[in-house]
Amino acid sequence: MIELPFPFRLATRDDAPALADLVNFAGEGLPLTLWTGMAAPGEDPWEVGRRRQADKTASALIVVADEGDGVRAALTGYAVGAEPEEITGDLPPEVVPLIELENLVPSTWYVNVLAAYPEARGRGLGSRLLGLAEEIARDEGCPAMSIIVADANEGARRLYERTGYAERARRAMVRGRWQGAGRDWVLLVKPLRGVIRAPAGDGENSMS
Repeated sequence: MIELPFPFRLATRDDAPALADLVNFAGEGLPLTLWTGMAAPGEDPWEVGRRRQADKTASALIVVADEGDGVRAALTGYAVGAEPEEITGDLPPEVVPLIELENLVPSTWYVNVLAAYPEARGRGLGSRLLGLAEEIARDEGCPAMSIIVADANEGARRLYERTGYAERARRAMVRGRWQGAGRDWVLLVKPLRGVIRAPAGDGENSMS
């Protein structure tokens, strides 16, 4: 694992409330829909999301930006496994297009979550986190980066394309219980020069 410069650090369980917010921002509101489906009768779906994010801090790579006054932005990512994830009938239909796209980019380092609170945007945190993601990917031997963005999220897509990402494929969004903006999920990929070895092990395929 690379050394993280200030104001970046690894997330802890105490960051779970902020992580749930940021995951939902990054997922265009789809995570909250999924958490609603997971919630027990009478349970707040945000509590489901906070609990899941708290658990993920123990096993997933989550980097946050914190200048001393709390989390302002976050990055979650992982190396995609060499074998495609099986798409089974018990999966929420809304996530199937996302898994289909991720299965197109085996062995890449997948930026699962990249988001900042609205008041922290425009300060370069997203670009710096993307740079850290590339350093981590190189450290893990991944030959390329990948990310999925909603076609309606033009600001995010401009950021990614400005830093070298290009469109690889699209899948139509599945609405179901979720009513996010846009029509398609767009898969973007960026090759990493000079990386010759593939990552060992499989990644974790989940945005929520």
